[in-house]
Parts: sequence; structure tokens; C-alpha cells
Amino acid sequence: MITRRKLIQSAAAGLAVSTIGAPHILQAQSWFREYPFKLGVAAGDPSSDGFVIWTRIAPEPFEQHAGAPSSALPVQWEVAEDDRFRNVVAKGEALARPELGHSVHVELAGLKSDRPYWYRFVVGSDRSLTGRARTLPAAGASVDRLRFGVCGCQHYESGYYTAYRELAQDDDLAFVYHYGDFIYEYAYDYNYGPKRLPVPKVREHRLRELYSVDDYREHYAQYLLDLDLQAARSAHAVVPTFDDHEVQNNWVQDFSQDPSVPPEIFALRRQAAMQAWYENMPVRRSMIPNGPLILANRQLTFGSLAAINVLDTRSFRSNQPCDDRWGVTPCEGVYDKDAQVLGQAQERWLDDNLMRSDTRWNGIAQQVMMMPLNRRTYDDQPERAYNLDSWAGYDVPRKRLMKRLENVPNAVVLTGDEHQNYAGLLLSGDTPVAAECVVTSITSGGDGQDQRPGSDRILANNPQLQFINDQRGYGVCDVTAEAWRTDFMVLDKVSTPGGTLSKRASAVVEAGPANLTIA
Repeated sequence: MITRRKLIQSAAAGLAVSTIGAPHILQAQSWFREYPFKLGVAAGDPSSDGFVIWTRIAPEPFEQHAGAPSSALPVQWEVAEDDRFRNVVAKGEALARPELGHSVHVELAGLKSDRPYWYRFVVGSDRSLTGRARTLPAAGASVDRLRFGVCGCQHYESGYYTAYRELAQDDDLAFVYHYGDFIYEYAYDYNYGPKRLPVPKVREHRLRELYSVDDYREHYAQYLLDLDLQAARSAHAVVPTFDDHEVQNNWVQDFSQDPSVPPEIFALRRQAAMQAWYENMPVRRSMIPNGPLILANRQLTFGSLAAINVLDTRSFRSNQPCDDRWGVTPCEGVYDKDAQVLGQAQERWLDDNLMRSDTRWNGIAQQVMMMPLNRRTYDDQPERAYNLDSWAGYDVPRKRLMKRLENVPNAVVLTGDEHQNYAGLLLSGDTPVAAECVVTSITSGGDGQDQRPGSDRILANNPQLQFINDQRGYGVCDVTAEAWRTDFMVLDKVSTPGGTLSKRASAVVEAGPANLTIA
């Protein structure tokens, strides 16, 4: 970690810090045949006095060790208060270790609160792109406004990352919460168009399915080579978490979607996936995997205005009931009193945070829908049809959380996974206790449309639900003391580059008893 003392020492070094960008260094011979920063730079997990800066040395991303030698490489870094690096406030050297895919994670501390910084890396004579990130306001500081992005679910084969280019150009975001599904672990055998007829894919995965850490590393590299994605990651600090496709569709704990795979075997795949996720995300050292486990839950506070609790709804969850079938009438397992979504330790952690909170707003950022929606859209389906990979499959822990939210003021839940936009109220019995905003995918699901067939029936069957939309895009949360507004930003297409962005609707929650208005 970079301490305040080290920052002061760095500043005292005066003009010596400018040697990173000195012409005679840049004219030296490169250590690599290819540019080593092909996967870009990123910052993440901001605090009031710092954040993590990340890069990965990968001159030839699909070759052994990504084209880097099998040894630790010294990588210089620097942080400045301006984009031309005239006022450098911190610098140092980190080792890009082969055990971690030659990734670099530098934890900064001692920076000024609530302001932007710029950062970059150098290895040999090669210099990276410049990244930008903001620190958060100091704890308890009076803050008028928080504005941040929400995104996830970005299957590479399903569309272009136009949404990320748009996010990168929004200069007024404090950070971007990524709810997961950064990669998809499989390739589509077919891409279907109208009337379920095969059509060409937008792009092709190099690998059909992932199992080893090398598979996952190469797969992240294919995604990160996209310049629109790089643009967004270099423009804003990211708060990343994972859902299922970083490992395997619908996994929980060490349970594979394929019941023939023993848990101890699946744990090896999960371990490889978690290592690759850490290597490619700008997260803190505390999130280095311990075997297959990453402790991903953490809290961000934005002065006195908002606290956001980031959850992990995969690692500690009980296996899905009813054989994880979609759109079925709930079986007895849905009501298992011992079922868990968060696990006991994480649930206690969330309880403590919610009960001790002294911020105006209490956010919960997580992966799978909390609203137990009846998904019946066709006459040949059961009268009650549910997605049992969501909180709807876990009646007891869901009701326990809803009961707790009765005593939590101004609670808003942010969710992903669904590849659609939804907005509705969360209920404890018949009493509204929070609002939930489900943000659509970056690409997963293809171009989409305003409403899927059957959306009208879902709205009619679920009076707590107020909005559905089936287009790609992202969310922007604009929070003041008076209201939390989530703007659903959508694209007209992702099947070709250059889709047009627009605001489809806003979900507005006014401070006070749980409420929701669609504007």
C-alpha cells in the first residue's frame, strides 16, 4: 500500500519524478516485440484518499505468458493532479508477477478527497495510456450530489461495446459499478434471429468453453482488447464484482450447472476463474483468491449522502431448488428454512452496515433480482412461474432481508443479470420497504426491442413492478438528499457499431417511505 509518508517522500523528490516521461528514456529500446499495454489500464475500488490502479503486461495476449518472460517484471507508475503530469504526487515501482498473469495492482492512499487524478505505467521504454479516477468525499462530509454508472452482462459475441464508449465520455461520474458477467465462459453454437432462424454472430469467441487459468486469461484478453471497453475503464474508477458467467452459468458455491461434475472437480475450475478475475480487475489485495474464494463484499461511503453495500450472491448461496428449472411453480425447496443467498457471515455484515448507517441513502448493489416476479407470459405455463436462480428461489432469506429493510430508511437495490431494465418496489408482506432498479446488459441479448412479447402480462401479474424494457445499455444513478433517480440509458442497436444512445425512462425514489415513480 502507498502510505501518506511515501507520498510525501515522493513529492519531496521534486523534478526527479518527471524522468518516467523523459525523452531519453522513451527512446530506449523496448523490452518486447509488441506493445506491452495492449489490455489498457484501469482504476477501481475508490476511497476518500485513494484507489487501486491496474494494468497487465501482455504484448502478445494469446501466446504463452501473454508474450512476457517467465519472471517478475518491474513496472513504474505515477499519479498526478493533472493530465499532463506536471504535478506528480506519487510514483513507484511494482512487480508484474507471472503467478498473477503479469498483472499489477497498486493501492494508493493519502490522496486528497473528492477530486480527480491521472495515472500511467511504464515498462522499459513503453508507456501506457493515461487513466483517470476520482477519490470519494471524506467520511461524513456534507455532499450535495452523487452520480455514478451501473453496467454489466457483456457477451462478446452478442454485440459491440458502444455503451462503454458513451460511458467513457460522461465526465460527471464518480465511479462505475459493474455488477458482473464481464466475460461469458462459452461461445454460442448459433446466433438466432427472427423466428429462431440462424444468423451470423456479431463477433466470435476464440475459445468455445473455459476450464484452465490459461483459458480464462486468454478470454479476458480478447474482451479487454476492445477499445471501447478500454476507454470506459480508463475514464472512471470501477467497482467490479462477479456473477455467474465469470465461472459458469448459474454456478453457486462449488455446484456446477452439470450435476455430473463432482464439487471437488468444479472447485478447480472455479479457482482458475477467480484467479483470472482478480488478475484482470482493479481491486485490492484483500481480494486475492484463497483457493476458489474471493471475499468480494465491501462498502463504499459517499460522505453523508450515501452508503453502497456491494454483495456476492454466488459464493455462499445454497444450490438452486427445483433442479434450477426456469419458469416453474415453486417446489418445496423454495421454502427451505436453512437456505442461504448471502451466507451467514455476509448476511451479518450487511445487517451491521444497514443498522449502523448514518447516511441519507442506503444502497445495496448485487447481482440477481430481489423482486419475486411471476414470469408467466404464455397460457401453457404454470399460473406461477419463477426464475429460481434469483432471490425468488430462496423464500426464507429473501423475507428475512425484506423484514430487515422495514427499519432501513431510503433503501435502493441495484441489480443486473436479467438483460432487461426493470423497476419496482420490494415488499415485506404488503408493505413497501425499498425500490429495486434492475439495469440491462451492455450487449447480452442482442439489439432487443422496447418490450419483449409477454411483458404486458408480467406487468399485470406483478403490481409491485412498474417498468420493463428490453434494450441494451446501462444505468446512471443521480442521487441528492431529496431523491435517488436511476436513468435507464439505451441503445437502438448493438449488432453494428455506432448505435444511438437515449434515455428510455427514469426511476425516481423520493426520500422518505419507500416509493417509486417512473418518469
